[in-house]
Amino acid sequence: MLASKYHLSGKKLFEKVLKEGKFVQSDSFGLAFLESGDKDISHFGFIISTKVAKEAVNRNRVKRALSEAVRYQMDKVKNGYDVVFLVKGSSVKASTERLMNEVGIALEKAGIIKN
Repeated sequence: MLASKYHLSGKKLFEKVLKEGKFVQSDSFGLAFLESGDKDISHFGFIISTKVAKEAVNRNRVKRALSEAVRYQMDKVKNGYDVVFLVKGSSVKASTERLMNEVGIALEKAGIIKN
């Protein structure tokens, strides 16, 4: 599980990232990212609508899988970014392994992974 210090919190921060940030698309999610004022740490948030998955158990499984994928990549992630994952319907049926691979690829496309 991703430590709480890495969680993006507050509706205004989510809206700022979505409005002003850049986007990268994946099969299972969209990734919005923006350089933040906090240069010491990167923060991550996850949005999954009830339109994507009606049952909470499915929404929570996807959030946990994405959170774990980010935690797995944390040692490679650059500091100073706010990142929001916008989950698509295909992610509900995707395996955790596939989601973990997609997260790594999307973060690399976004330029958030250290070289």
